[in-house]
Amino acid sequence: MAQHHGPHYYIVVYDAQQKQLPRVLKTLRRYLHWVQNSVFEGELTRSQFLRLRQELRDIIDPEQDSVILYRFSHRWLDRETLGVEKGNIGMIL
Repeated sequence: MAQHHGPHYYIVVYDAQQKQLPRVLKTLRRYLHWVQNSVFEGELTRSQFLRLRQELRDIIDPEQDSVILYRFSHRWLDRETLGVEKGNIGMIL
């Protein structure tokens, strides 16, 4: 099976203390699309992902905060939202 070397699709979910929250949000908005409270998603190259991960490590308190990064080799074919679509996936700020 051939390995996919292009950008990967990421979903990032987080739970951060109030003190770190503004910096976590600002950092994630630079890289990914906000889709709903505490959830961002989008395509990143390997170098973008490594920069984002390091920036988040520098911000969060590993004893109190949690960030989970899901990586997909290929974006799924369909995405379904039930209820309110809170974020705009079309544009990164």
